[in-house]
Amino acid sequence: MSDLFIKVLVSYLLGSIVGSQLVGRLRGGVDIRKMGSGNAGATNALRTQGKSFALWVLIVDLGKGWVAARLLAPLLLPGIEPPPFYVATWEPALCGMAAIAGHVYPVWHGFRGGKGVATLVGVVVGLEVSLLVPMLLTWFVAVVLFGFVGLASMLAAASIPIYVALTGLEPGLSLSTFGVVATAMIVFTHRSNIARMRAHTEPRAKRLWLFGRNNGK
Repeated sequence: MSDLFIKVLVSYLLGSIVGSQLVGRLRGGVDIRKMGSGNAGATNALRTQGKSFALWVLIVDLGKGWVAARLLAPLLLPGIEPPPFYVATWEPALCGMAAIAGHVYPVWHGFRGGKGVATLVGVVVGLEVSLLVPMLLTWFVAVVLFGFVGLASMLAAASIPIYVALTGLEPGLSLSTFGVVATAMIVFTHRSNIARMRAHTEPRAKRLWLFGRNNGK
């Protein structure tokens, strides 16, 4: 097996350790996929189980993305020839994509996972922490202007390739590709949110939405 194949596979398996399922088992077999929105992510964990449960879910889901991109990708595997430089520059991004895919479609949990936002943030911290600046700013502005957390998450992901293109951040090609693929994945996992927004049934974050006191839901 090649160095790249092993790392991508392990990253996917690592991503498949879904925080809510792990914490739920430690808390007596709680499965939040059967509660609230049915999503396995930290937001549904907060709504159905409270702050402490959600915090640990967030730590797990963030952490596995960071481990895949920051620790696993550059690791020299014993008995396997290190990859050439041009492959090595792609490994963090590819391992990050695999971790997000694992979170969304976890092999350990019947391929029913979360939407991948927390794991995406963890991967971004592992890849290049400066990418968090445009992501967080975009997310906050979008929530304030529109009130939709799902839309804000999609726009935050889309800010990654735009920021890389505008700043010339290196390695540009792998980071841009990661940003585009990650955005596509986040949009796909939020397709139900998009449908609800189009139907005007998606709830808004009233405490953050700038126009929440005057308009809509």
